[in-house]
Amino acid sequence: MLILLVLAVGYLVIAAACTHTSAEVRYQSFVTGYSWYDNTPPLSATVCCPVRHQEASGVGTYADPITMAVGHTIVGGQSILDFPAGTRFYIPNLRRYFIVEDTCGDGPTPQSGPCHTGYPSDAQNWLDVWIDGRNGTVASTDACADAFTDVHLAIKDPEPDYAVVSGPIYGPTGCTAQYGDTPVMA
Repeated sequence: MLILLVLAVGYLVIAAACTHTSAEVRYQSFVTGYSWYDNTPPLSATVCCPVRHQEASGVGTYADPITMAVGHTIVGGQSILDFPAGTRFYIPNLRRYFIVEDTCGDGPTPQSGPCHTGYPSDAQNWLDVWIDGRNGTVASTDACADAFTDVHLAIKDPEPDYAVVSGPIYGPTGCTAQYGDTPVMA
């Protein structure tokens, strides 16, 4: 919270101005990408938990966030996601909004694999973003995901007014640019 002090005709007036009014939570997240080629099943845009889209998609705006996969644990035959389906994130490095609609990790014990184990110790969690890539090759989509795979700032429950570069992460012109981890308002 930013506090402003103002002197007005011999009186001390204190005014407060909040820089954020939402319940944003900021994480250092290990951000990776998955595509049309390495989705489960391969060569598909299938998601486990549709909220906004019936298949992985989105353009990255607040109104149409891109599908994101998160780790999950199977308990009693039920898949429990690390973040509930429908949770929104904003990743400044990609300048796009995302929504949890898919899981990362397969098999009977997904908690023992990707999105739960093997990520850098300075990350608080692992987020896997849909890059699409059906108009690319396996090599080009893998190179795109590799280009931004690292620990980056991710904002959970973001405000709707961050700067956005609309479109898929991997589109007809190739891989998106990266913008760094400083959030920029639109």
